[in-house]
Amino acid sequence: MTLLTVEGLTAGYGQARVLHGVDLEIGKGEAVVVLGANGAGKTTTMRALAGLLPYTGQIGFEGQALGGLRPDAVVSRGVSLVPQGRGTFSHLTVLENLHVGAALRRDRDGIREDVERWCSVFPVLAERSRQAAGTLSGGEQQMLAVARALMSRPRLLLCDEPSLGLAPRVVAGLFEVLARVNREEGVALLIVEQNAELALSIAHRVYLLEVGRVVASGTADDFRGDETIRRAYLGY
Repeated sequence: MTLLTVEGLTAGYGQARVLHGVDLEIGKGEAVVVLGANGAGKTTTMRALAGLLPYTGQIGFEGQALGGLRPDAVVSRGVSLVPQGRGTFSHLTVLENLHVGAALRRDRDGIREDVERWCSVFPVLAERSRQAAGTLSGGEQQMLAVARALMSRPRLLLCDEPSLGLAPRVVAGLFEVLARVNREEGVALLIVEQNAELALSIAHRVYLLEVGRVVASGTADDFRGDETIRRAYLGY
């Protein structure tokens, strides 16, 4: 069953148009990856879906339009973003950041349980719960960003370049958590990722974005089997 439908998405910055009619869809519980070179419009797509950019076109989530909603309203509908560059609140503590992620929830017991849960998944967050987020390492901040986004209990998690600037060991751990959240809890994923091989390892389907347009789509195996795509994005 379809969870997210995007039709004719056009967006940009000021007079500069970046997206030129992007179409894509995500099924419930599906993990989808968007590949593309720098400047293809991947981050612009994610920001538009999260309500951070004005756009034209149609975005439907569980049969309801998201058009014109503020970012907090998009989160309340069940869509949460892990932005490129972490995006933690550096002056707030780790614990405060996690509570920001649950700001729209009113179930105090559930919030407490989720804080404990994500601190157990990422033990360093428990160890540094009273520490300002801005003093964490890049990998620790990315763990916090993922945990904070999951605190809203989204049905769709948007991840924009989660591995950017991180050590391979940290990246592997993050993707293991994302794969588990998708597999065990049915949270759908839309991932923009520079490490294409790693992203494909957890993906059901893939879209290829070039200059603001979707130019190819298919399964992860389809993309691995395409020689041109392998050379351009997988390095072999």
